[in-house]
Amino acid sequence: MRIMKMYIMLAAAVAVAGALIAYTISMQDDTSMDIRTASLMSALTDNASPVMGDPDAPIILVEFGDYQCHFCHQFFVNTKDRLVSNYIDTGKVVMMFKDFTIIGPDSISAAEGAHCAQEQDLYWEYHDTLYHNWDGENTGWASTDNLHSLAAEAGLDVDAWSACLYSGRYSDTVSSTSNDARALGITGTPSFFVILQNQTVVNIPGAQPYEQFAQVFDSILE
Repeated sequence: MRIMKMYIMLAAAVAVAGALIAYTISMQDDTSMDIRTASLMSALTDNASPVMGDPDAPIILVEFGDYQCHFCHQFFVNTKDRLVSNYIDTGKVVMMFKDFTIIGPDSISAAEGAHCAQEQDLYWEYHDTLYHNWDGENTGWASTDNLHSLAAEAGLDVDAWSACLYSGRYSDTVSSTSNDARALGITGTPSFFVILQNQTVVNIPGAQPYEQFAQVFDSILE
């Protein structure tokens, strides 16, 4: 049986300050490779947010985050807008968000609320509103009562959104995405995965500065 190895990595030239973690998968044959690759892609993209950007962009950026997470907020404030302007709006990168609810119960409510917001095609408006109003970890700002006010600020039909939230219909979805994060070995938020068209994948852990994302993307796009 032919031994195959798929090295999921980027060239060492883009491994800035040890920020990138390469994935290496050993395969016994083509069938095993297909199954393992499909499993990895499923863990990275199933039950994610709607995409931000051109679905046909050559690079996919997946963020695993928690709405209460301090460093997720730091990424949102310091880095995300520049990535949107320079890579997402220009068709080079498409972004997805997956929930990894590790801070507390309010994280789960906030995440389920995002999926309810998507029913009104306002996922990213809700997402951004939460981070604009972030006020610490387990401080109560993301309590269910406060989420109603934030949903209104995001432009949602609050009655419909509230009915969705209280129905619990996205409870399994949020639980599933957190399980995906654990299966990928993620232990903290945020954690980012860069997926190329050939399904090469690189993990960028933590709220790295804009320049590190830019160097990775530019190295791929050259």
